[in-house]
Amino acid sequence: MEKKHETQLFYERLEKKGVSRRDFLKYCTALAVTMGLTASSTGQVVKAIEKAGTTARPPVVWLHFAECTGCSEAFLRTPNVGAIILETISVEYHDTIMAAAGHQSEKSLHDAVEKYDGKFVCIVEGAIATKYNGAYGKVANRTFLDIAQSIVPRAAAVISLGSCSSYGGIPAAAPNPGGYKGVQDAIGVATINIPGCPPNPLNLLSTIVKHLNKEEIPLDDQGRPLFAYAETVHDHCPRLVHFENDEYVEEFGSKEAEMGYCLYKMGCRGPETYNNCPTAKFNDGTSFPIQAGHPCIGCSEPGFWDSMTPFYEE
Repeated sequence: MEKKHETQLFYERLEKKGVSRRDFLKYCTALAVTMGLTASSTGQVVKAIEKAGTTARPPVVWLHFAECTGCSEAFLRTPNVGAIILETISVEYHDTIMAAAGHQSEKSLHDAVEKYDGKFVCIVEGAIATKYNGAYGKVANRTFLDIAQSIVPRAAAVISLGSCSSYGGIPAAAPNPGGYKGVQDAIGVATINIPGCPPNPLNLLSTIVKHLNKEEIPLDDQGRPLFAYAETVHDHCPRLVHFENDEYVEEFGSKEAEMGYCLYKMGCRGPETYNNCPTAKFNDGTSFPIQAGHPCIGCSEPGFWDSMTPFYEE
C-alpha cells in the first residue's frame, strides 16, 4: 500500500508540472525506441523511472564551464522531458536553476560533494580552459580547471553533456588561446559523452535510465552511447530518397527546397555526423534541422566548428 501511495505521489508531482500519465507513457515509449528497445519494452522503462521517482533519487552535481547554457535550455524548454528528468534525479547543484547564489551557491556545491562523495553523478556542461593554469575561465575566483579537478574525480559517473564538455566545442575552435578542451582531455577522467549543440534531452534521459538500471552503456571510440550515436544522420534522413535519386537543393528558397530535396549540395554534413536526430527529433518530437530545411552542420562531431566549416558549401 505504501509503495502504491508513493507511485501515486510521483504521478501527482509530474501532473503539477504539466505532465499527464499519457505524456509520461509517450516519453517512455520514445525512450525505449531511443535506447534501441522495442515499443513493447516501454513497461521496463516506466518501472525504472517510477522506481527512481519513488525511492532515493541519485544525487546529481551539474557543473557549468565555458558554454552558452543551451544544453540546460534544451531539456528545460522541453517541459515534459525536463520534468521527468527532474523527478528522476535529485539535482543537488545546478547554478542556472537553483535559488541560491553567491556564497550560498558555493556552499551548496561543497556540501553536496562532501555528503555524496563517490556516489553522485556529475553532469558537466561546457569546456575547460587549460592554458595559463586555467586562467581563461573562473567561477567564484576558482578556475574551471581547479573546480573540475577537485570535483569530477569524486563522482560515481561523469556525463559530458553537449559538444563543449565532450570535445571542447566552440570554445576550443581555432585559435583557442585559452586551451579549451573537453572534460576527459582536460583532466583525464573517463566520461560518457552526449555531444550536440545542443544534444537531444532524450539522449540524456536515456543515459540516466540506463545508469539507474545499472546497465552497461556501450560507447563508440568517441565516448558516445551507441544507442544514440551508432548511425549517421544520413542513414535515417527523411530526404534520403532524394539523395539516392540525385535530387538536390542548390539554392535556398528554390522550388527544389520547397519539394524537400536533399541538402547535400548546400553543405549538409549528415553523412559524416553520428547522431539520432532524425529519429529522436527535438521539441517534443516535432522536428530537427534537416526536416525544417536547414543542412546538418555536424555539431555532434569532435572539432565540428573547424572541421565542418564553411557550413553552406558541399
